[in-house]
Amino acid sequence: QVRLVESGGGLVQAGGSLRLSCAASGSFFRINDMGWYRQAPGKQRELVAVITSGGMTNYADSVKGRFTISRDNAKNTVYLQMNSLKPEDTAVYYCNAKSPGNFWGQGTQVTVSS
Repeated sequence: QVRLVESGGGLVQAGGSLRLSCAASGSFFRINDMGWYRQAPGKQRELVAVITSGGMTNYADSVKGRFTISRDNAKNTVYLQMNSLKPEDTAVYYCNAKSPGNFWGQGTQVTVSS
């Protein structure tokens, strides 16, 4: 019983930065893994980054070295700092949480222009 709300998306020039936030609310004891996925038009939804409750992280190869995922367990919030953005990063970014059920936010649009 987790509800997720993403924020922080927008339009940015290539090479710029954005920071996404996802706040969890509802009735739950503990959120285990949290992550960010993205889906561009005509493409499958793909994993961007994931972080465990203990802080272990994994990233898609396409974003390694550019994106950083973090979380604040006290706030039940996960963040995605996106630097050196490229046009191919354009997508709707979705927050995901496991508690241990699987929950999704509504998504936030990220558009990167050249």
